[in-house]
Amino acid sequence: MKHVGKMKNNGAKIVVAYRTLPGDSGSALVVGTGNLPESWHDSLMNLVQDVSGQQANELADILAVRKFPDGSTMLEALHTRGHLKKVPTAGVIMTPTKNDTILLSELNTIIAEQKGVTIDALAVNDGINTNPPTRPKKDPTKTTSSSINDDEQDLPDNSSSTEDLSPAQMRSKADALFKQAQILRKKADEVDPPKSKKKPAVETE
Repeated sequence: MKHVGKMKNNGAKIVVAYRTLPGDSGSALVVGTGNLPESWHDSLMNLVQDVSGQQANELADILAVRKFPDGSTMLEALHTRGHLKKVPTAGVIMTPTKNDTILLSELNTIIAEQKGVTIDALAVNDGINTNPPTRPKKDPTKTTSSSINDDEQDLPDNSSSTEDLSPAQMRSKADALFKQAQILRKKADEVDPPKSKKKPAVETE
């Protein structure tokens, strides 16, 4: 099954939201499932197992538009509550089946070779949207793979809001939202082309 794995150092179960990050192909964003609220855990795992989750190149593309039972958008809620963790790809073991395992760093290399791109380009070219609107521009945590564990009791509170973002980060987020709006409008126009507005002819004497 895609997107699921465990930490190499302690075996903690995780779900991979982003396999690589822009400008940092050696890191990924993961969600430690051990300390999620029960309703969040069940919703997340149901989405991972769903056809849409399995077909997604990057799970975060689906998380960005799906909601938890409490009505919050999954990706944004996981980010603001500090459940998204930046970890080295070499420290993540993907478990596509019960008997097969592969390091995320090796998987990224294979995917990049199949696509004919560099690993650095995966963070830009992979996935449904080239600029997912809620991809955190600010590292959600400075902790490493050692901070992902089944209890996650000692993890720092790294929840953030718009007030915590710098002007540059707010501009980046605004640009990403603008690009997503353009993509959605283009798709809407393809399904239902807008009617052209003809200006009334000017009568001349």
